[in-house]
Amino acid sequence: MKETLRKHLEKLISLTDDEFNAIFSHFAIEHYKKNDFIFQNGKPVKNCYFVLSGLLKLVYHDDLGKEHIVSFSMEDWWESDFYAYFTQTKSTMALISLEETSVYSLPIENYKSLCATIPKMENFFLQKSNLGFIGSQQRILSLLTSNAKERYHILLKQHPSLLQRVSKTQIATYLGVSRETLSRLHSYK
Repeated sequence: MKETLRKHLEKLISLTDDEFNAIFSHFAIEHYKKNDFIFQNGKPVKNCYFVLSGLLKLVYHDDLGKEHIVSFSMEDWWESDFYAYFTQTKSTMALISLEETSVYSLPIENYKSLCATIPKMENFFLQKSNLGFIGSQQRILSLLTSNAKERYHILLKQHPSLLQRVSKTQIATYLGVSRETLSRLHSYK
């Protein structure tokens, strides 16, 4: 598992063994069963998470109690309620494991320490943040400008394995369509 994190980091930065060992000491491993809450709405968010194995969903519940799936996070992805994490405020979302999941957690203090003491990590997190902003903007534009069929095909193209791992009801919620609409879209692939 340790090598999984190193390979992930080295996609963007090069590391010596000493640098990686110093970085690795800032992380803790956590394991979750299916349907466990990693954090809940209204609670402080103490960590961001790097997914080693398993699948997570980040959800927002509106005032009427309707669930909105903000994102799914699978292996080799980072996830958190980043607003709450960086501002150290209470979460407006919940992070839930959809499968048995193992993650490396990174407390905000350790994140700040890594950025202050290992400039390569500050660069790494900047690059990951930029990629995250790009992904968020693309998702927002897709929701604003694409019809349900187009959004479904984008999801199929970008994350085909997700359809094997997530229920159709959750895929429909993520796409902002009814379960019935998703069934029609699925039959017209």
